[in-house]
Amino acid sequence: MNAWLWAGVLIIAAWAAHWGADKLLLPLKLLRKQWGLTASAGAAFLAIVTASPEVAINITSAARGVSDIGLGNLLGSNIISIPLITTIAYLASRRQFKNYQQHQKHLEENILALNKRSVVVLSLPYLGIIALVALLTLPEGWRGLQPVDGWIMLGAYAAFLAHAIIRGRKEGEKVSWNKKDIILSVAGAAAIAVGAFFIVKATENIVSALGISQIIGGLFITGTMVTLPEIFKTWSVVKGGEVTAGTTSVIADNAITMSVAFFPLALVNTPVEDFQLYWVNLAFVGLMPLLYSVFVHQSKSQHGFSKWQILVFDAAYILYILTMLFVVLDLF
Repeated sequence: MNAWLWAGVLIIAAWAAHWGADKLLLPLKLLRKQWGLTASAGAAFLAIVTASPEVAINITSAARGVSDIGLGNLLGSNIISIPLITTIAYLASRRQFKNYQQHQKHLEENILALNKRSVVVLSLPYLGIIALVALLTLPEGWRGLQPVDGWIMLGAYAAFLAHAIIRGRKEGEKVSWNKKDIILSVAGAAAIAVGAFFIVKATENIVSALGISQIIGGLFITGTMVTLPEIFKTWSVVKGGEVTAGTTSVIADNAITMSVAFFPLALVNTPVEDFQLYWVNLAFVGLMPLLYSVFVHQSKSQHGFSKWQILVFDAAYILYILTMLFVVLDLF
């Protein structure tokens, strides 16, 4: 099969994995209501499933001996996701919402309004996770992903989730469980596993056909493909009036990717072959939630993002691409 055919397989596999995540999401949504979790805390909880394609890809990468694809996916998806999702959320929020009178003010002021709690509950702890990854993998004596690092990052995610739930509890609701939905959830888990296998397999063959390294394939092929389906979920959720939930879920997803998806790569001792490429990408991984936290916190009358701040997110990603092309890869 040539690169174009494998690209088709990659697209289908990515959609299958995200379809599976959507079907697996319902049981956790019911538990979120039953336990009385707020939007921000619920985002951290539901990310267990919404980030499952990335986790499954890294498990498959480690199992197939191509952990560089998983490492590229880990970094690449966390860099593109925040600029992409905040931009889509801003565009989706540029309409009237039924029964949301205050949203008219948000439209007039050209802002994407968010609950400030999302910074404390999600963004700052996520920055802490990134700082911990840097501490464990950047120093010369510890460089690379090792088993002990994986266990530490697994513990970090447990702390992240516990913090989000403790800070975001309210009175629970009664929920009913449907047998059909449970069966679809099982099918969703199978779709994630199969989709992840073919995403990794397709990426292997594409990078081989194009003559590029596996980590570059993970950064720009796998990392981008697993993020693109999130566009439609974000558009749908925000358009329905759930602006905070639709926008902040990306932070919770990324926290899982940097901790739980880190674990399988660490277990197989993934080395850092190109140190400059690694630290530059990790720096941009940290830049995105840093901008997110600063922008939400500095908003005075309404917490959220203005149009110019959305453009800064997009400019930050363009800067990343230019840095990779002209500095790291030195292609021009």
